[in-house]
Amino acid sequence: MMIKHDANTGRYKMPFAIFIAAIALVIWLILRVVLWVDVGVTQLNFIQTLKVFGVGLWFDLNALCYFAIPFLLISLFTLNRWRSKVWANKVRWALAFLVTFGLIFGAVSEYIFWLEFKTRFNFIAVDYLIYTKEVIGNIRESYPVPLILLGIALLVMAILYAVSRFVSFDTSLKPLKQKIRLLIAAIVLPVISFQLANVDQMEFGKNAYANELAGNGLFSFSAAAYRNELDYDKFYKTIPAELAQKTLQGVGSNRQSTLKTMPLQANNHAAPSPAALGPFTRSPKNVVLISIESLSAEYVGVYGNKQNLTPYLDKLASESLMFDKLFATGTRTVRGLDALSIAIPPIPGQAIVHRPNGDHLAGIGEILRQQHYETFFIYGGYGVFDNMNTYFRNNNYKVIDRTDFDASTIQAENVWGVDDESLFNNSIKIFDENVKTGKPFFGHIMTTTNHRPYTFPDGKIDLPQGSREGAVKYTDYAIGKFIENSRSKPWFKDTVFVIVADHCASVAGKTKLPVDKYHIPLFIYAPDMLPAGHYSRVASQIDIVPTLLDVLGKTGAEHFYGQSMFKAEAEKLPERAFISNYQALGYLKNNTLTVLYPKQKVETYQVDAQSMDSTPTSIDETLQNEAIAYYQTASRDYKTGALKMTVVPSN
Repeated sequence: MMIKHDANTGRYKMPFAIFIAAIALVIWLILRVVLWVDVGVTQLNFIQTLKVFGVGLWFDLNALCYFAIPFLLISLFTLNRWRSKVWANKVRWALAFLVTFGLIFGAVSEYIFWLEFKTRFNFIAVDYLIYTKEVIGNIRESYPVPLILLGIALLVMAILYAVSRFVSFDTSLKPLKQKIRLLIAAIVLPVISFQLANVDQMEFGKNAYANELAGNGLFSFSAAAYRNELDYDKFYKTIPAELAQKTLQGVGSNRQSTLKTMPLQANNHAAPSPAALGPFTRSPKNVVLISIESLSAEYVGVYGNKQNLTPYLDKLASESLMFDKLFATGTRTVRGLDALSIAIPPIPGQAIVHRPNGDHLAGIGEILRQQHYETFFIYGGYGVFDNMNTYFRNNNYKVIDRTDFDASTIQAENVWGVDDESLFNNSIKIFDENVKTGKPFFGHIMTTTNHRPYTFPDGKIDLPQGSREGAVKYTDYAIGKFIENSRSKPWFKDTVFVIVADHCASVAGKTKLPVDKYHIPLFIYAPDMLPAGHYSRVASQIDIVPTLLDVLGKTGAEHFYGQSMFKAEAEKLPERAFISNYQALGYLKNNTLTVLYPKQKVETYQVDAQSMDSTPTSIDETLQNEAIAYYQTASRDYKTGALKMTVVPSN
């Protein structure tokens, strides 16, 4: 037996690796219970709860198959003459302290991650491990890290002291046969686990909370790192390329046929068609695109919020074209940046902003630069995060981040970025300087204040720092100041301001893709040329770029998967939107959500038009083919380089 009772000491003797395995299983079980309580025990029925803990134990045991390897090897290579030494026993307890500390620290980290995303560790956690400066800084500014570490250390010492009264480590000599068994276990256990267990087994039911609770953070983190990119053709349901192309043409998407053949007109001054111009009375000259960090529609007054968090945006909505049903494509900033630059459906795996071969893509920056625009990406944080600087610089934007701001212009800052007022004030200076060149400009401004730790300058609003509500209200205040300061500028009357979120604050829900959690605000404001009103059609974040190009009267709107929204309305093209996380790919049309999953799995939900609640329903083959056509073609276009820009000069 591996565990023996020592009659002399009254303790149970066990191998060190077994002791560590038991500690890990207990900590992971406690974490799962804590997360279950956080979700709300009523969110799961009895059967779902049983499955959570049953499947959870399966994942915990499989995580142990990898986690135990170093401890099996330590036991294997520990010389027999050392095993009973006093110092060796002290080393074991010291190692037990470090491992237990690490396990509890990991559990606390996963709990904090859960509070933000309501998921086990996934692609986001992998990314955060890469960008340690911002992430560690964010944690230090958001939480009392020294106190947390001290608390964990004291808790570990208390646990080990209590356990030491009942447990001692087996120091008996290891014969050759036993050492061979240790070696075999270290090799065979991970191999068996790799063959029998995979992260897809978390998807055992329809309740997304239950699926996530059943996971193991260590296991899911490793799987996310391993699956950094998901090959669409390998993992998802496909249709023949000819059918995909015909299907896209049938819904008004002709991007493939125009990508590399239509010349860009470097001096295009032709007025746009009435359909493309929509409600605009004339074309603007400049564009300011503000993408707001994590601003769900549910925080904005005109979309139903009652907390008065966005008094300026609510006022601006009455002077703007307000979009009632716009949906973000994904759950992270990089997904929003994909949508707002190259207008592509969210392909599985990482966002293109984050991938290699993302240079010279057929995006709005590249297209407008070819037509003598000055194009800017202005970010309040460090643009090295999420590869933003490299991506935008390689796609013909002039990149400005916090490192380019004069220190005297910054009122407040945290690890994620400078306060939004300072960001906007510096943006105005950049636009003022550009006016001197005589060139029109396209400026994409990316905010950061509405991100944990939610800090901003004192004395600006009537809510305290440190909460999302306070950060939302401060960002609203900063946008108001920016618009008011811009009014006095000579470029204001010829500029269209586009205010949109990059993604929502949270996408947690009972379904994998809760539609309401992707609903984001969009206001287009140009008082000298755009009457106030509402755009009531369902639209996608990827529709903004082609719409802007058409409104500007510039060539290139046909290069995108997104619709030119005013033209789509005039031509009565079907309304649709794309929503996703890194694996589930959603296509919303006719109040039906078609979701594509790995392993060629497809699910369909009926979406209530008012509440946006989803109910499982039977698959509509037409909608399924449309969803596949979009995602399959977009994924292949990236893989083959077909998203690259090929300019044929005008004669």
